[in-house]
Amino acid sequence: MSGFSASFWTPDYATGLGVLYGKLQQGVTENKQIVTIASMRADAEDLYGSRLGDIAPAVDRMSAIGFAKDDGASVKKAYEGVRTEMVEAAKNHQKIASNIRELVVSPFRRWCDQHEARIQISHDDLQARIKEHTKQADMVKKLRSHYFNKCRVVEDLEEENKLAFQAPETSPKAKTTPKIVLPEEEEEEEPFEIGDHVYSPEDLKKLLVHMLENIKVGDVKVPIIGTYQNTSTGADIVEYAQNNMNATSVSYAERIGQDLVDNGLLRLVGNMGSTFANSTKMRYQWRPKVFQITGIPEKKKPLMRVTSMANSEDGSESPISSVSEMLAGWNPLNNPYPNESPSEKLRREAREADERYKAAVRKLDQIRCKLEEEIVENLRFMEQCELDRLKAIKAVVLDFSGAISNVIPNLQSTVDHMMLYQETIQPLGDLRYLLENYRTGGFVPRVQAYENYYGSVEDQNFGVDLEARARADRKRVPILVTTVLTYLDNRYPDLEGDEARRAIWLYDVPLAATHSLRNALNSSKADYQEILEKYEVPIIASVLKLYLLELPDSLVSSQVYEIIKTIYSTTAHETTEEGRIKVLQSTLGQLRLNNIATLDAIMTHFTRLIDLTSADETYISSLAQALSPCVLRPRVESSLTMNERHSYRLIRDLFAHKDTIFGELKRQSSALGVTGSISRPRAISTDESNRRAAMEARNRAIVDRSRANSPAPPRKHRRDRSSGPSEIGRFPVNVTSPTERRAITRNSLDVPSSNSSPTGQEQLSNVSIDETSEPVTNGTLSDSPVSAAADETPSSGSASPPPVPATVPEDSPTPTPTPSVDVEKRASITRSSFARKPGLGNRSSFPVVPSVDSGFDSKRTSLADSEPKGVTLEDKPMDDD
Repeated sequence: MSGFSASFWTPDYATGLGVLYGKLQQGVTENKQIVTIASMRADAEDLYGSRLGDIAPAVDRMSAIGFAKDDGASVKKAYEGVRTEMVEAAKNHQKIASNIRELVVSPFRRWCDQHEARIQISHDDLQARIKEHTKQADMVKKLRSHYFNKCRVVEDLEEENKLAFQAPETSPKAKTTPKIVLPEEEEEEEPFEIGDHVYSPEDLKKLLVHMLENIKVGDVKVPIIGTYQNTSTGADIVEYAQNNMNATSVSYAERIGQDLVDNGLLRLVGNMGSTFANSTKMRYQWRPKVFQITGIPEKKKPLMRVTSMANSEDGSESPISSVSEMLAGWNPLNNPYPNESPSEKLRREAREADERYKAAVRKLDQIRCKLEEEIVENLRFMEQCELDRLKAIKAVVLDFSGAISNVIPNLQSTVDHMMLYQETIQPLGDLRYLLENYRTGGFVPRVQAYENYYGSVEDQNFGVDLEARARADRKRVPILVTTVLTYLDNRYPDLEGDEARRAIWLYDVPLAATHSLRNALNSSKADYQEILEKYEVPIIASVLKLYLLELPDSLVSSQVYEIIKTIYSTTAHETTEEGRIKVLQSTLGQLRLNNIATLDAIMTHFTRLIDLTSADETYISSLAQALSPCVLRPRVESSLTMNERHSYRLIRDLFAHKDTIFGELKRQSSALGVTGSISRPRAISTDESNRRAAMEARNRAIVDRSRANSPAPPRKHRRDRSSGPSEIGRFPVNVTSPTERRAITRNSLDVPSSNSSPTGQEQLSNVSIDETSEPVTNGTLSDSPVSAAADETPSSGSASPPPVPATVPEDSPTPTPTPSVDVEKRASITRSSFARKPGLGNRSSFPVVPSVDSGFDSKRTSLADSEPKGVTLEDKPMDDD
């Protein structure tokens, strides 16, 4: 059963947390109801005992007559017995009231107050961090827009310079080929975005006419500079936006004014900068562009000659005749770039905007990671608090029934009923009910990745599209994935027993530790091997799962989710297992080659781990459940998809039929290398760097529409070899805050180290699969693009360091299977079994995974017949077609 930390996630974080804390506040109200009912029962018992205690004094006042004179009568003894029982009954009920107050009401009320305070503190902490994250996300959007606008301005300037400074044509008679000149298409005016609305040019004209008619427009006099006409105060513009543009707050109205300034419709006068504010002292001038759009004549001051700084005839001060003479040599702005040309200024501003946007994205990523860590810690703490609350209620009901049953045996039936009620409380069942009915989604982080204007992924790894990252690495599988899988293969022999090897994929690793390794690996220029050696094996496995979760789309694209759903919803009754596997092959064949190759590499790793450690059904089921959100996720998670198990069934089929599924896909990929290429869906590009090139190609197509094609052969794409590294007493109280809990040293993830473990520098960087080779029968490789190599040779064209050569006996040139006798299932991969055996070319039964690029290369060539038979791996360069 998943816990709070994996059940209340939504893309905006606040929605899922709102559902959880709403249920926790409901629990606080339930605690108050239990305190109220116990307090009122104590008050009732106290009142009842008090009324019973009043019976004996009332009867004793009648002592002059009655039973006082019948000293030996049996009737008097019966009366005295009844009287005594009345007094004892009063004491018993008062004791019940005292027990309820001391054992139930007082301690439980104090605990409830502390529980409510813990929930409120946790809620306020997360609310503050969510606000910080939202504020930074808005800042990133604003800086991204500013950066893109600067880049567009630079491109437009370069285009203008290119067209403006062409050499004149020397002789128009030299052109003998007729030229068709088509009228230039008028560029459509771009819409204006003001506030949250986008205005077309016609709507903008109506808005500006209405604003000029309803906003007070006047003149303002600025010392030294002169008088500005057609100005309005910021307060008048904000008031208009609130009355006529549905501005519900002052901040939104100020944003509308800022958009007017940014779009060149207003400008600030008398002050530095271009910030818009709701103020009566800050005035903004309507620019001539407004009067051009609206058609309203602009109010201009008539020209007049000023020969001195004396007052004018009407007594008012006149403007200075020559401001330049007064301000000559004065540099109040202290501009650090005094001799900068306009084009250089634009390019510098674009670079500065890029740096600010990139810094904001990095800060947003740090804030998001810290927010997710705090959410996980608080959700786990709240889960423990909720379980403690349910256990405390169970203890309260038990104490409440004990306070009554120990004093009044006549109320045994009532006590039996209360004990029955107490037995029916199931804290774990109530917690499961809460999770099954109110969870909002699993942990799938949404990464705000840096978007380069020219389409480059640069050096970031996490949150980047898989195909884009693989193209940057010039591999079919990103280098980060292959490096992690290779490193884990090298570290498996160092672990004691198969149980430890299997358990690394099921550890609940703290998110802070995973984020620490993620931040270290989130650069393609980092030394992955050196970084991985500093971390424990479970953390490395966790960061690979986090990498798959942070992909923009799941490894098996969400576009085929409905197809997978249909397969597992209908084939159980309509088709056989073989038919289902064929449909899965056809469905997975629709994915991009990078996704298929990466999925094959990961499935190969896990199937080999399952086989070599003799994993049982329980472990395979747990592993598939842990990997299902990493491999296949719906596009939008809802209450329906959270209960579906199609991703889990897909993982189980991939475990059971990996060779069949991926073998067919590889044969199809090999056939395409002979018969031709096939178009595959590719990611939607947001690259605008080719806009100018596309416009030039369009213009050339128009000019050359009637021109015949050149007989020259087309230019072929040059292929280069790829390179690179592949509470105390009765109530279960837990009042430890998440911050204190983080300070506890965690020893559950300690992994024994050994100096004999491989350094991870043994890498095979250039290998390929020989399709004509004989299959290896020792269980280390079976028709898979990820396997060991019989002969490992460094490539002369590779930039990576050469691998450490393995010592192979001279009398055993080819790999041969070695039988194993009486091997325990508990430790089938002991340290000794990883030592080099005679006749084996690989170092261990977990072979190094150098690369998986060649398994799905669309153009493949077979080896020469003279090559020795066996399995060879070659890392071919990626086909860019």
